[in-house]
Amino acid sequence: MKELIQLLHEKPCTLVIKRGDEIRTYHQRGVTDLMTLLHNDPQFLQEAIVADKVVGKAAAALMIKGGINQLYTDVLSKPAWDLLKEQSYIAVQFRRLVGHIENRSKTDWCPLEKLCLTKESIEDIYQTISDFMEKQKLQNNNLNTTE
Repeated sequence: MKELIQLLHEKPCTLVIKRGDEIRTYHQRGVTDLMTLLHNDPQFLQEAIVADKVVGKAAAALMIKGGINQLYTDVLSKPAWDLLKEQSYIAVQFRRLVGHIENRSKTDWCPLEKLCLTKESIEDIYQTISDFMEKQKLQNNNLNTTE
């Protein structure tokens, strides 16, 4: 885990995942990289060790769905912590526990943190994230076609 934390803080990345001897770094914001992994390479998350800069409830649910074994994060939200505590097989370390994850402009809650807050099951959270990302994709496509 120490090696992953060092990479997380020294490389320009937001997420580091190790499975077996393979280490991968990721750079996209939010849960995009986790969703991409779950869709395209889900076995890489199985029993993986993860270091992430910020983990809210949505990211925590995706990590649980992926079957990770260990997590380190600089910032962990209380809703994510509550969800992760239910998974006794995941060892969790964090630097700072916060009430919730903020949006990028620091003016409100992270939209996914807010949407997932009342969801109980991993599948409900996963569907909420999928719906949100699809809506974002459509909005971005609409912006690109009107320019």
